[in-house]
Amino acid sequence: MSFKTLTYQSISLAGVAQSVYLVHQLATTGKADTSALKTSIESLLVFDADNPVDIYGGLAGVKIGLQQLQKQLSTNHLTNPDQARYAASLVFLESKFSEHPDMQSKVHSQLEVASAQSEHFGKTHENVLANIADIYHTTVSTLAPRIMVNGDPSYLSSPEIINKIRSLLLAGIRSTMLWKQCGGSRWRFLFFRRKMLAEVEFLLSELEKEES
Repeated sequence: MSFKTLTYQSISLAGVAQSVYLVHQLATTGKADTSALKTSIESLLVFDADNPVDIYGGLAGVKIGLQQLQKQLSTNHLTNPDQARYAASLVFLESKFSEHPDMQSKVHSQLEVASAQSEHFGKTHENVLANIADIYHTTVSTLAPRIMVNGDPSYLSSPEIINKIRSLLLAGIRSTMLWKQCGGSRWRFLFFRRKMLAEVEFLLSELEKEES
């Protein structure tokens, strides 16, 4: 079965949108949606999944990402310049990351350690987040250009928030990789915006049916 469908491209891109939305939330308010953050972090610790949806624990796991994607696709104006910049940077960094198989192998093996650690502490425990943040800091973050996060200095000086932000950026890289594996590309995003918007709106309507 091929996963190169508009549905899976939309879901994985929603994973990217959700990560950058949560990064923006943390950087500007010091808080982030707990459930969405948990889903994004857990996506890093899923190594074997039957399909892309399972990586997020089901479609509901990327509801916020789908909502953010809907906002972005519904207008030609940037609804949030920082989030758009983070997303564009993740796409660029992922292409750099894909050129370093040794780094990819290192990240994978270290995430396996983090996964084992999470079995003891829990997937969003501060120790696990600190570990994942360090993985990002010592690998992807060394690639140029580094993602500069804008926000309130009081929040961005908090080790706990920084760990969450770095973990979410790594989750964004994971979703970007998945998006490309599902056939996503920048030119497809540009030329199939209307089709993707229709797909995102359909997925959100399906979620509403499940929730009602």
